Amino acid sequence: MFTGLIENVGELVSIERKGASGSLTVKTGLPLEEIKLGDSVAVNGACLTVVRKGGGTLTFDVSPETIDRTSFKDLGSGSPLNLERAMRLSDRLDGHLVSGHVDCLATVAGRREVAGNIVFTFRFPAEFGRYLAPKGSVAIDGISLTINTVTSDSFSVNIIPHTAAKTTLLGKRVGDQVNIETDLICRYLERLLSARDEKPGGVTLELLAKNGYL
Repeated sequence: MFTGLIENVGELVSIERKGASGSLTVKTGLPLEEIKLGDSVAVNGACLTVVRKGGGTLTFDVSPETIDRTSFKDLGSGSPLNLERAMRLSDRLDGHLVSGHVDCLATVAGRREVAGNIVFTFRFPAEFGRYLAPKGSVAIDGISLTINTVTSDSFSVNIIPHTAAKTTLLGKRVGDQVNIETDLICRYLERLLSARDEKPGGVTLELLAKNGYL
């Protein structure tokens, strides 16, 4: 689990394809002495497992599902990457709960500067619109952000100078793709409500009697 607060912007060293899978090596300023093999790190919002480290780099195996779901397949050597280590239960939750499971890709549809801030508009697959709400949370390439406006297939966010300087967003231009993780609570709430609709009634006297409670 992550917070969406980026610790370090790393640099892609290489992506090696192994059939449908692959491995990804990243140059990073994260303290390698504090990172163990098997630890989880969010790389542009995708939760990956450290399989090798050394020489200022971390290497991760990447599954076919991750490659299909994310922008990794479009990245080249030297590409900047947002990095965050898994949160500790003793940490303050300054962002929002981010699982590191990318839902979809979105495309930068607009970028404009307003009073020193950058307002981005992103176009995304419409079926994910039900998980986005004005003033709700979204993770863009692993960055915890607050949504300004939402339409059926787009949303906008405001990027303050600090966030722009400490993440990869400063370099994003119209047409670029980003990884999107929608709000975790919205997805679980939808699943709970759909299960209720599939099996209406909940706990009833009939159900209790059938199971020996009455």
